[in-house]
Amino acid sequence: MPTEASELRIRDLGIAPGVMTPGTLNAITDVAGVRVGHRTLVSGESIRTGVTAILPHGGNLFTDKVPAAVYTGNGFGKAAGFEQVRELGELESPILLTNTLNVGTALAGGVKWLLGQAGNEDLRSVNVVVGETNDAYLNDIRGQHVSEEDVFRAIEDARGGPVMEGNVGAGTGTRAFGFKGGIGSASRVLPAALGGWTVGTLVQANFGGVLTIDGLKVGEALGQYDFRDELMQGENHTQADPEEGSIMVVIATDAPVGSRNLERMARRAPLGIARTGGYMSNGSGDFVIAFSVAERRKHADPEAVREQARLANRETSALFLAVVEAVEEAIHNALVAAETMTGVDGRTLEALPLDRLRTLAQP
Repeated sequence: MPTEASELRIRDLGIAPGVMTPGTLNAITDVAGVRVGHRTLVSGESIRTGVTAILPHGGNLFTDKVPAAVYTGNGFGKAAGFEQVRELGELESPILLTNTLNVGTALAGGVKWLLGQAGNEDLRSVNVVVGETNDAYLNDIRGQHVSEEDVFRAIEDARGGPVMEGNVGAGTGTRAFGFKGGIGSASRVLPAALGGWTVGTLVQANFGGVLTIDGLKVGEALGQYDFRDELMQGENHTQADPEEGSIMVVIATDAPVGSRNLERMARRAPLGIARTGGYMSNGSGDFVIAFSVAERRKHADPEAVREQARLANRETSALFLAVVEAVEEAIHNALVAAETMTGVDGRTLEALPLDRLRTLAQP
């Protein structure tokens, strides 16, 4: 379970990625109304998994839809609900993150939760969005330990305010860059001259690469990176453990942008991943979903948003940079907050050695 150490963040180490200013919380919940909830499952020697729920607002998500878009980098994954978002440009459910083999459970739980909400008594169809990464290195994934009740708990526990990071929710059993991964979040607030909008991100970090933190070659310095053993030609080495993995990225903003420019924002998320040393390997599922809270589309009045003023294309570039920086820092926060964990078959993932990182970061 999370401990006091999981409150650490990259800026606590004196490292401040990017040039833009974070929001008050430096989290996706800096976007007004956005809520995050976790259900963390740690039991015995083999259950290391969970659910994370992201809600765009606290109202009826089906009757008050928000503009949304999705983007797939490398598609080795099992995301659910993306096609309708891609087609209609709307989000009408919580965004649920879990492990690969519990996508179906999360989907069923999300549907049941929405059917039970006041005002949805006549609901006959709903599109629930679910993302995943594979936590089988530490978790007994075949046991499918996430239940519909766990999904309900994650949604019902969703709140604004600080976001728990590291070994929580859908990040409980994940790994990144050969270290313990997890949930991370970050935000950027544009200056008034650029609109004053807020962009927040949340990641489920479970992928590989050559870790870079604010330009520091951390993975190389620590001797932990993809293909290290194969690249040590002629030296003593062991068989490499392929680091495939995946990442789910959720982007929220209060900027008045529709689904088309939200998709353009989502397409910038891989640039933030690349800044950290990720490269979207063959076995990586790199999925992004972005939404705006600036408007709500009433289910009973789908034409109502046509009068909503939206940003012109020329006004979006600062939002793109905000996405890149916030995704980068969210990944860093996931790594810094994560703690060493032992799971199924006695496998252990060590936390990123923060003392070494502090040393590397010294001028």
